[in-house]
Amino acid sequence: MEVTTTTWIVTALVIAGLLAFDFFFHVRKAHIPTIKESAMWTSIYVSIAMLFGVFVWTTMGHQSGLEYYAGYITELSLSVDNLFVFLIIMGSFKVPRAEQQKVLMFGIVVSLIFRTGFIFLGAALINSFAWVFYIFGAILLLTAVNLVKPEGGEGEADEANNFIIRLAKRFMHTTDYYDGDKLFTMVDGKKAMTPMLLVMIAIGGTDVMFALDSIPAIFGLTQNTYIVFTAVAFSLLGLRQLYFLIDGLLDRLIYLKYGLAIILAFIGVKLILHALHENNLAFINGGQHVPVIEISTQFSLMVIVGTLIVVIVMSLMSPKGKALTTLSEVRRRAHAYLDPDLSHDAAAREAHYAGLIKAQGRIGTLLPRYESLLEEQQSLFDLLDEAYETRAAQVSGDPAQFPAGDPLRDEPRFDYARYRRGTSH
Repeated sequence: MEVTTTTWIVTALVIAGLLAFDFFFHVRKAHIPTIKESAMWTSIYVSIAMLFGVFVWTTMGHQSGLEYYAGYITELSLSVDNLFVFLIIMGSFKVPRAEQQKVLMFGIVVSLIFRTGFIFLGAALINSFAWVFYIFGAILLLTAVNLVKPEGGEGEADEANNFIIRLAKRFMHTTDYYDGDKLFTMVDGKKAMTPMLLVMIAIGGTDVMFALDSIPAIFGLTQNTYIVFTAVAFSLLGLRQLYFLIDGLLDRLIYLKYGLAIILAFIGVKLILHALHENNLAFINGGQHVPVIEISTQFSLMVIVGTLIVVIVMSLMSPKGKALTTLSEVRRRAHAYLDPDLSHDAAAREAHYAGLIKAQGRIGTLLPRYESLLEEQQSLFDLLDEAYETRAAQVSGDPAQFPAGDPLRDEPRFDYARYRRGTSH
């Protein structure tokens, strides 16, 4: 079915309207979304995406519907993996929790803009040169290998992040502190760039890198530009809410990258088989089509959904995943307690401190199986040191020890000193 210009315009307006609604009613006013709020809006956006699939199915045929759902699920899965990197970037910049929504919103808009450009560029290349399928397939196979290599995708994204930030700092005067959600502030009468703009630059830069495997992946499932665009757009729309909903589970999904590697490798093989079927390169089979099997969309959808179900169940049942979740919770609690925005809210600080003490008390349950894992948590231990010193100074003014009057003085605290580098066991 030919997609009319009117359909394109209406679809673009609907997506733009949803983004505008999200910004003005949820993101514009800084706040920390509750689990209930995040769950509600995540379900709403997923429902919208599913209903749009019904629209595609009924107006464009069941084959197009299957292609949309396969593309949407694949793009959503890749987006969840991208959240790991967003979490690392915002953690390294110490973005206040209440301001993280704006950073994510910016990342989503930038990602949609860049991916739209890549979609139309990819569609133009595919329509003109069938051999592009070979390149897309090779990109996905290489990405799959990098995902399962130690320090694979995250390490590379972090390197790009460092390069972008160094470049930005080279040409602009920057500050080390946030000024609300301002991108620029005045320091000694001069305009300076705040970390808020730096983290947005980092998120935007990594979004470009993510598009390099995201777009070839969905073109491996469908070459219909309209379906590619809408599947990508709807997978991004609910990403902000999903971030806050599964923030505590991200570390738990320890096998997700292996599942994504399988999916990307599968789609990569599918693309190469399709390229062979459409082959017109003279040095392959004399420029003639190669008689190979082609993988159906139905089978692709089964492989994608089946792989995701297996890796999610395995991750949730994994003892190591539970251990990483415990450490992640301690880190979040410590960051929340040290948040300068809470300096005048004694009740909130006390609640966060109580949560920190309770969470870190569970670290001892990781022994002895995960002693090596604890030895890798140097930054977490430094964070705990800072939290305990801040607590002692807050209650007694003496950062050297906890005062006897501290109501939480007798709560168990994990002795992590022996797991620091350079200390004997």
